[in-house]
Formats: sequence, structure tokens, C-alpha cells
Amino acid sequence: MSGPYTIRGSVSLPEAELMWSFSRSSGPGGQHVNTSDTQVELRFDLARTEALPPVWKERALERLAGRLVDGVVTVRASEHRSQWRNREAAAVRLASLLAEATAPPPRPRRATRIPRGINERRLREKKQRSETKRGRSGRDWS
Repeated sequence: MSGPYTIRGSVSLPEAELMWSFSRSSGPGGQHVNTSDTQVELRFDLARTEALPPVWKERALERLAGRLVDGVVTVRASEHRSQWRNREAAAVRLASLLAEATAPPPRPRRATRIPRGINERRLREKKQRSETKRGRSGRDWS
């Protein structure tokens, strides 16, 4: 592993709280794939962790509610032939998932009036389109 995976700022995934499991992968590898455990499953107990600030933890639990099983978030990686690269991919994926889930909510949109010019232009284009379509009818062709 290449060190601690930063979620955001100075907060990172604690190595002690990551639970790894390995199994045979169905991906590329030929005969090698039948003998080595290259698929990686990384589990992180989000409900019990002390590594995240309480506000972030609450936000992540709320946003990842559909992915959690008993408060544990699971990430799988099997796209590479080596277990080490799959471990890297799973850890990076978990860190980015937690970074997205703990991000502050976007600022609410401030309501503003639609400028009169925009509305007038929309109505003018609408009328022009109507004239174009009315001109296509065969009423006056006799």
C-alpha cells in the first residue's frame, strides 16, 4: 500500500480500521486467474469509526444509507491482474466515495428575476417559429 489515503484536508483513512478480504477474480489473467486470490473486497465500518469528524460521519451515514450493511461500506476491485494493484484501486475508490459523501451540501440557489430582455427574446423567437410553421400549411394553395 502506498500510505494513508486522504479523504479531504488532514482527514485520512486509518489503516487499522480497514478490513480486507481476497477471493478469486473472474477478470483477465488466463490460467493465473484460477490459482490466485486477486479480487479485493475492502470494508470500512463507517458507523463505528472515530477517524471522521462527527458532522462528516453523520453526513456520510445519511448519504450512503443505501450502500451500508450494518453501518459498513464495502468496495470491490478486480480490474487488475495483481492483488496489490486491486488493493490500491479499492482504497482509492473508498477514499473518493467518502470524500464525496462527506462534502458539504451545495449553497442554496438565490432566486433572481428573469431579465425582461430574455423573456422578450423568447417570445419573439416563439412567434417567429409559429409563423414558419403556419406558412407550411397548404390552406392558400388553391
